[in-house]
Amino acid sequence: MTQPLEPTLDTLPHPLMRYFVATRPAFLSVTFVGCLLGLATAAASGIALDPLKATVTLLFALLAHGGANAVNDYYDARSGCDAANDDRVFPFTGGSRVIQNGVLSLHEAGVFGYTLLALVIPAGLWLTAVSAPGLIGIGLAGLLTGWAYSAPPLKLQSRGIGEFGITAAWLLIVLGSDFVQRHDFSFTPVAAGLGFALLVANVLYINQFPDVKADAHAGKHTVVVRLGVQRARWGYALIALFCYGWVLTMTLLGHLPGIALISLLPAIASFKAAQNLAHHAAQPTQLVPGIKLTILAASLHGLLLAAALAFLA
Repeated sequence: MTQPLEPTLDTLPHPLMRYFVATRPAFLSVTFVGCLLGLATAAASGIALDPLKATVTLLFALLAHGGANAVNDYYDARSGCDAANDDRVFPFTGGSRVIQNGVLSLHEAGVFGYTLLALVIPAGLWLTAVSAPGLIGIGLAGLLTGWAYSAPPLKLQSRGIGEFGITAAWLLIVLGSDFVQRHDFSFTPVAAGLGFALLVANVLYINQFPDVKADAHAGKHTVVVRLGVQRARWGYALIALFCYGWVLTMTLLGHLPGIALISLLPAIASFKAAQNLAHHAAQPTQLVPGIKLTILAASLHGLLLAAALAFLA
């Protein structure tokens, strides 16, 4: 299969398309799924969903994710990480390439990313006004986590704790989508969302393997850089086991309905990806099937769980 071509000025003559590509749109699907899961937990609790609030929540969650991706590209370009990444597997690793290929300047990409994050704030204030004050804390925590994943001085990924940040961010997406409808905190979105958030973290985790040399060169001390590819490869399976173990535990304890067990089916994809990683951790081009299976597992798990909860609504 032919590898997708990286973006260039010739392939993106329209300025709007250049900025759209900078958001890394293919990865925004996990945020869409996270919002659906949060809406489903609210609906399963007997709450009548408000379509307008649901739509605004979804649109601006996607905007925040796109902004965080652009900010990530900006700081990876500043560190020289993406420019040095000769082992990248586009479009999965090595950033969007819009800066390195001259589609956007470093300044343009940075302003764009921070502008998207800023645009989320008025929408969040409106959603807070029509739901409850607690949403401010969820929203601020989400924006802070998205920013801190790449940006100094925190640089969570460079400190080897990026997976904790990603897990927190996508759990907050589920929690926030539920909160807008429920107007209160509940354990239900946590029970449903933590496993999904862990699978999203595994997407970022497996993507670190092709990037390990460039990350080390740029001083990004990710988990894979710290442990080395041979030891770090087992971390993927541990994260997946924690995810599916969490869902099973929540179901056995009654926090999730029995039908939620259907969301364990993507474990097949997760463990096939773990097998791929175990065999090819040091061979970037051979990891493409594992990366694709990881994205599939996260998306399918969230969709199946959302569908199961919606079925009970």
